[in-house]
Amino acid sequence: MNSTVEKGRIAEDMALKFLQDKGLWLKERNFRYGHREIDLIMESRGKLHIIEVKSLDSRFSENPLEKVDERKRRLLVSAAGRYAALHRVVKEIQFDVVSILKKGTEFELEYLPNAFYPIYH
Repeated sequence: MNSTVEKGRIAEDMALKFLQDKGLWLKERNFRYGHREIDLIMESRGKLHIIEVKSLDSRFSENPLEKVDERKRRLLVSAAGRYAALHRVVKEIQFDVVSILKKGTEFELEYLPNAFYPIYH
């Protein structure tokens, strides 16, 4: 893999296939609002899923899920609000995280539905 962008795209492709196999369907990919971005916006019955995809190489001791810190959560909530306003979303919005850890030539995928709830200050 040549670049961070390419690695991110591969991770998103893996997450997308995994979630589609679980019955979710894609609404939008890489939605941008200013400097905020939502990797995947998917839908299931009655819910809109805002999905952050995080991937790391196993050389790093950090868990990819730990990379979704408070700042990143605030950015996701803000972008989700903008998306909901633009598309007049009336469904429940759920924030999910997909973690992909590369171990040699293998990948370990972990899905956390309802990974966090928006906190408004």
